[in-house]
Amino acid sequence: MAPSPAASSQAASSYAGSSPVPPAAAPNRPTDASRLTVLPAVARPVAIAAIDGLTTRGRGPKTGYSRTMFGDAWSDDADGVLWARNSCSTRDDVLGRDLDQVVKRDACVVISGEYEDPYSGRRVRFTKQNAIQSPIDHVVPLAFAWQMGAAKWSAEVRMQFANDPLNLVTTTRTINTAKSDSDPASYLPPNKAIRCAYVHRFALAALRYRLPVTPADKEIMLRQCR
Repeated sequence: MAPSPAASSQAASSYAGSSPVPPAAAPNRPTDASRLTVLPAVARPVAIAAIDGLTTRGRGPKTGYSRTMFGDAWSDDADGVLWARNSCSTRDDVLGRDLDQVVKRDACVVISGEYEDPYSGRRVRFTKQNAIQSPIDHVVPLAFAWQMGAAKWSAEVRMQFANDPLNLVTTTRTINTAKSDSDPASYLPPNKAIRCAYVHRFALAALRYRLPVTPADKEIMLRQCR
């Protein structure tokens, strides 16, 4: 069953903070305002419990999918998610969360900074002029979500999902291209240290929107945190 906009909004608010918080502030329960960072060993049981809570089913057809089915890219109009309607694009909001030494052109537009790509572990310099090299990844890919149930959601809920910071991570172009719309059974970040945190975040986003995963996904995800 697809989440209703009200249910999704309520779920979003249960995680939301008003501004970015240090990654170490909530290692057991990442929030929408938390960067994706290595999960400490003491938090792994929490991740396993979240993954255990996922339902499973086969991956459905991709018929009818396109990026436009999830609304305009990086829309600020996705009511019910953190930072919605703050007059900044979702992309700039996520860059502001994930980058260090952030420089902005105005209240919103990020023009430079540095970040550690969690998927590779590499330190990266971001500039607006070279922004194509620093894409924002949907941890649970939009195409995967479509195949697992999002095709039946309302346009409003699909826009929420596409702009929910819990499901968004700043990475690099090479990594983002390699991952594409793969599920955990088909792709895991090359940085092995981040894999438990990655599948935990995947599980939290899937649970929020009541998305199942495939049996193979669930098995692989559990393996990363044991």
